[in-house]
Amino acid sequence: ELEVPKGAELLLEVKPVCMGFEDYFAAFDKESHPSFSVSPCAGRMDRRGGEPTELEVKCEPQGKAGTFVGNLVINLPEDNSKICYKITATSF
Repeated sequence: ELEVPKGAELLLEVKPVCMGFEDYFAAFDKESHPSFSVSPCAGRMDRRGGEPTELEVKCEPQGKAGTFVGNLVINLPEDNSKICYKITATSF
């Protein structure tokens, strides 16, 4: 959970779960608050036991107050799987 008076960034380390190197695509689902973004939105994940993939998650509420929820989905199409994170940010 983030407290975001003007905006905040979170560095998310995702441990690799596949047997080999795997392309990924990361995005927030359509139900997520529009203030969330992720970077990079695509790349190549290391194999299991290797280095974690770092994703930068931002919440920029544009002056709005409230509690915002984002569902980050990391698709691994070659493995036919996905990794999901629920992120909650509070802006005041």
